[in-house]
Amino acid sequence: MANFIRVIFVLGLLALVGGSGYIFWQLEESQPDMAYWDFLTAVQNGEVVEVKFQGGELAYTDTYHREFATYVPDVQQILPLLLEKKVKIYGRNEGRSAFWNLLNLLIPVALVLLVWFMMIRRQTAGEVSDFARDKASFAKSGRQVTFRDVTGIPEAKGELLELVDFMQNPRKYNRLGAVIPKGVLFQGPPGTGKTLLARAIAGEAGVPFFSISGSDFVEMFVGVGASRVRELFKEAKKNKPCIIFIDEIDAVGGHRGGSGSAGGQEERGQTLNALLVEMDGFGSDDNIIVLAATNRPDILDPALLRPGRFDRIINILPPDIKGRQKILKVHTRNVPLDASVDLQEVARSTPGFTGAELCSLVNEAALIAGRTDKNSINQGDFDMAKDRILMGVERKGLVISQKDKRTMAVHEAGHAIVAKFIPEADPLHKITIIPRGRAMGHTQQLPLQDRHAYSREYLRSRITILMGGRAAEEILMMQRTTGAEGDLQQAIGIATNMVCAWGMSDVVGPLAFVQGQDSFLGGPAVIRNYSEQTARLLDEEIKKLVEDCYSDAVLLLQKEKQFLEQLSQILLEAETLDREELDIIYNCAVRKKAGEDVSGAEECSL
Repeated sequence: MANFIRVIFVLGLLALVGGSGYIFWQLEESQPDMAYWDFLTAVQNGEVVEVKFQGGELAYTDTYHREFATYVPDVQQILPLLLEKKVKIYGRNEGRSAFWNLLNLLIPVALVLLVWFMMIRRQTAGEVSDFARDKASFAKSGRQVTFRDVTGIPEAKGELLELVDFMQNPRKYNRLGAVIPKGVLFQGPPGTGKTLLARAIAGEAGVPFFSISGSDFVEMFVGVGASRVRELFKEAKKNKPCIIFIDEIDAVGGHRGGSGSAGGQEERGQTLNALLVEMDGFGSDDNIIVLAATNRPDILDPALLRPGRFDRIINILPPDIKGRQKILKVHTRNVPLDASVDLQEVARSTPGFTGAELCSLVNEAALIAGRTDKNSINQGDFDMAKDRILMGVERKGLVISQKDKRTMAVHEAGHAIVAKFIPEADPLHKITIIPRGRAMGHTQQLPLQDRHAYSREYLRSRITILMGGRAAEEILMMQRTTGAEGDLQQAIGIATNMVCAWGMSDVVGPLAFVQGQDSFLGGPAVIRNYSEQTARLLDEEIKKLVEDCYSDAVLLLQKEKQFLEQLSQILLEAETLDREELDIIYNCAVRKKAGEDVSGAEECSL
């Protein structure tokens, strides 16, 4: 009723404005009035050029092209004088003129009213009523996803198998007084399989699946989001048991501010309120589960996360080495693999990769094999695909001078030698000076296993390896270049966390001055307030830590200077070396240093 009254008010206001505008336009276009005696005088003096009769009114134009209007009491009496003075005489039909005046008034007003009526109708009826057909759809098309397609996250699958069993056998739990959880929230980094897991639950349970994104609720019209929430749950109740999946729920479920807001924030608040009410509205016997996914749990409203709405919160994190191997097996089921491919080795070489990144790795390897007309994918294709994902495409057209190329070889050789000899370091995998992406060279290490806790010694070794490139340049070439920029930034980042976040400084003590965010998207850490004296102490400790690691790198490389020279020279020619080739070069350097003649050794022919 309120909307109808508002529409009537707006329509009446538009009609009033349109009519007033037309009246003012008519007044602006009308001619100024002139006395009848003055008109006769002007005719007799020959100053009138033409006249237009309309009933008893007369409009005339003088010799100066000015227009005037007057009232003529007797038209028949004035006609002979006009004919005598050779004045042009025109006449207009009075009834037709009135009709066209009325039509000129109504047409613009009618057009304005029609446009406004269509906008109101679209807002109140068309878009919202068709929500279930336009925005939510059953997942019936395409291949149905089940738990067979989801692997690498056994803990999450175990949690969700219970939900599937509940939907298939509700009496098994109802007889004990248990009720099905109303909501389950998946939180984790992008690409870990949150959406895939939600579809697998629906496919495993064999129930309708409604999928919608959080951003689909919010439109330009206020109130549409709340209406869409109500329509979605209304449609779900018609198809129960079913599953509702809201992807990126942080778009609509963010924190509500303490003070009033306007615009989009107010619309999001109304949509969130409607979602909270609807989740409280259906009973335990409805067998409707609301699944949601987010990678920003830190901004979700607390009212959305309380028990009774989202009863379970499941963290879906990047898989470990066993999980990565299982995911690779799933993605390579329909891919021809060469006998040389070791998926365990591929899994070990991809720490931190998510399920989506592993899928991209397999696809890139297939594309690389296809370019060379191979019948299957080999281990080298996987290595090239991994380098492309991590570092970018090879910059084959980049022209590099011989001096710069030698600097790159010395730099990467420094990293490699420090990584080979320093304790607590991950084993070397490959050294290359082929530019990829923004990197001019790369020294790659592969951990023997996934690490979940890092010791102080391991972190110090990481900083020392990063400083090995700059140290090698100074030892062999007596120079400092910009190639160490990325190494220095990483070293400072690790040292800052060791001193300020992880309490690994003996001087500062076991204190944490920064803390990470709850978001899975990364971002800067939150810095706690501390005094200038503490800030100076932290800076001194960070600087001392990095300088000590740099000194360790210099001492190690000076001890292995001959090996550094030989390795950098071979790397300059070969451009890429793997771990086995590095060991061969080192053994030959040791034998040569001991005075042994290695000129006839085939393995030392490089």
